This record gives sequence, structure tokens and C-alpha cells, in this order.
Amino acid sequence: MSVLVYCEHAGGKFKKSTFEVVSYAAEIAAMQGTSLTALSIGDVSNDELAILGKYGASKVLTVSNDRLKQFVNMAYGAVIADAAKSVQANVVVLSSSFSGKGLAPRVAVKLEAGLVDGAIALPDLSAGFKVRKTAFSGKAFADVEVTSAVKVIALIPNSYKVVEKPQSATIEAFNPAIDEKSFAAMVKEIVQASDKISLPEAELVVSAGRGLKGPENWGMVEELAGLLGAATACSKPVSDSHWRPHSEHVGQTGISISPNLYIAIGISGAIQHLAGVSSSKTIVVINKDPEAPFFKAADYGIVGDAFEVVPKLIEAIKKFKNTHG
Repeated sequence: MSVLVYCEHAGGKFKKSTFEVVSYAAEIAAMQGTSLTALSIGDVSNDELAILGKYGASKVLTVSNDRLKQFVNMAYGAVIADAAKSVQANVVVLSSSFSGKGLAPRVAVKLEAGLVDGAIALPDLSAGFKVRKTAFSGKAFADVEVTSAVKVIALIPNSYKVVEKPQSATIEAFNPAIDEKSFAAMVKEIVQASDKISLPEAELVVSAGRGLKGPENWGMVEELAGLLGAATACSKPVSDSHWRPHSEHVGQTGISISPNLYIAIGISGAIQHLAGVSSSKTIVVINKDPEAPFFKAADYGIVGDAFEVVPKLIEAIKKFKNTHG
């Protein structure tokens, strides 16, 4: 019995969400009195792999294969399942990221395991194995009891803190058994905006909707985001109108995010949009319509014209930064 955690990386560097899932998995291993093994797929240096030991991994399995340098859902799922069997893992942990959402159910099927997707808390082992997760597109929580021998958990980013449990992790090459069928569907190209903060990884997000009236007014959104060190996002109508790229669309049919702070400017808050952002820890809404549905979900709300409120907010932040350095 052990715990396996799959560690995503971008360009050979691990993401913050990776350290979250390793910390989360390390705590589960401690609760079960067992060890944690981390799995990395693709080209990652030994120095980078060794960092995983800082957060509780006692062993790191690394898979280096030319065909796996680029993400392939079916093949990656096969590798994770094979690694879980190799270390006799009874719990497999992944991040509920864009790729993780596709991998978790595939891994669960291969292992004949119970699946908890969208987990937000550690399992309760006092009477079985219960995990709290989001439900109904983030509008509620569910406590799910998993009775299968093997459990697969997909953890929502920003829902668990990064905790250091330093130890020396041994690094081992792992050669998985992958059949040709796993490469039936291949990604031909991935285009990534390297100059922007990744939305799924962002702790602060500034988003705007049709209330900005046109793409020419997005300068103040970008300025506010720049001052806060935040990522920029938008509603579906905005991306559909080509005011902003589709890569910034957050919502049920776009990217689901869970930042510590989400600022929504000129967005009414349709249920499809709320479904993708409701896991945010703090939501601030700026809208001139006092009846906008978004105010019901907001932690803080400002009823006012975005073209008056946002410039004043920018001015206040600049003044604060100049005063406090």
C-alpha cells in the first residue's frame, strides 16, 4: 500500500499546483502510515525532480520517452495507471487541471478505482474513506465515500496549501508498458502564450465582460491586472465577439478557475459563467446594475460604472504602492 501523485510540469518546470498535490498526497500518505511516490512524465532535470522531496515525496519515478514529450491523454493515462500498479498504490492523486480532468477518469477506469473529481479537502478516514468535493458546478459540496480498493483523487488547484516536508527523494527511471492504441489520438500542436500568467495557475484574476462596450477599452483591465500581478480573463460573449482571445474565456464552457481573488468587471454573472469561477476564494463584482445576478455570489460588490470605478481603483493601488514601496 502506498500513495502515487502525478506531477505536471511546463517546459521542464513544476507548477505551483504540482506542489499543492504533492503536499496533499504526502499528508494522505502520513495519515495511512505509508510512503509517497511521485511520477513525472517528460524531460525534467534531476535537480527539478529532487524538489519534489521538499514536499514529501520519498521516491520520484521519471519517464523519458520521445513519444511522451508532448501531452497525450490516452498514453499518459496508461503510464500513470502502470506506475500505480508498480508501486501498489491504493491512492492516486492528480491536479484537477485542464489535463488532469481528462486523465483522472481514464486512470480510474484502468485501475477499477473509485474517483473523486474536484476534491477540496483531505479524506476523512475516521469511518471509511470520505472526501469533500464541489458539486453542481461549484454551487454546493458533496462528501463522497469511496469503497473501492484503489482511489483516484483530482484536487482543485488553490484548494490546498503548499506544505514543506523535506526529505531526500530517490530518483528512478520508470519504463511503462504502453500499447500502440494509446497513441491513436495525438495532439499535433500546442500554442502557448508564454508572456502571460497561466489562468488555471493564477491566484489573482481580473476579468471583464460586455460592460466594457468594446475591445478598445481593455487597457484599464490590463493595467489593473498588471498592478496586481494578476491574469486577465473574460466572459463568453466577449471571446465570441473576438474582443479577447478564447484562451481568456472563463466559465462552464471555457476555463474553470479557483483563484484566491476574482475581480469581475461589467459581467452580469450568468449561471454558465458562475459555474467556472464559483470556486474562487474571494469574488469582487463591479457592475452598474444593482440587480446583476453576480452580486448574489460576490463577497464584495461595487455598484457603479466600470469607467469611473476602475480608474479610481487603479489610482488608489498606485498611491498605495508609492507609499509602501
